Amino acid sequence: MSEYHYKFEVRWSDIDANRHLANTSYVEYCAQTRMAFMNTHKMGLKELNRWGIGPVILHERYSFFKEIYADQTVYVTAEIAGMSEDASIYQFVHKFYLPDGTHCATVEATGVWIDTMLRKSTTPPDDILEVMKEFARENIKILTKQDLKDLPFKPENVEAFHKRNTFTWKKDKDENKED
Repeated sequence: MSEYHYKFEVRWSDIDANRHLANTSYVEYCAQTRMAFMNTHKMGLKELNRWGIGPVILHERYSFFKEIYADQTVYVTAEIAGMSEDASIYQFVHKFYLPDGTHCATVEATGVWIDTMLRKSTTPPDDILEVMKEFARENIKILTKQDLKDLPFKPENVEAFHKRNTFTWKKDKDENKED
């Protein structure tokens, strides 16, 4: 197994009101690490466009261990923790480390490859399969469509919001008048 990591300098815009790395920044750092990983291994936007495919994250989960603050350096790793036999389903694990090796967070991201024209899941080309195998954990989990069905959340459609009589387009002038 090979190891990949991406270095970030935590900016003021990456922190939240608690003065530590914002939840949204964790999402963005993971996405940037995956895309940098893909670019480094000839799977960047140019290649994805040529192949007519794209990666889609279906589920992410996070565990936080230590706060990360503005102006700190953080390293985010990328490794393949799970993959279907044909690599159409994948699972990345990202770990956030300070330069001294302090482990601050772990993120698990499960996704699929989609055909960007058909908007349906697809099998990636062999070039991607080879790279994913190179960066796979030794104890890689073999994923199946059942793993996707077992994700914790399911769609629950509701009545359209504009039909609920809860939408207010403008205030009535009479509401603002004092008695």
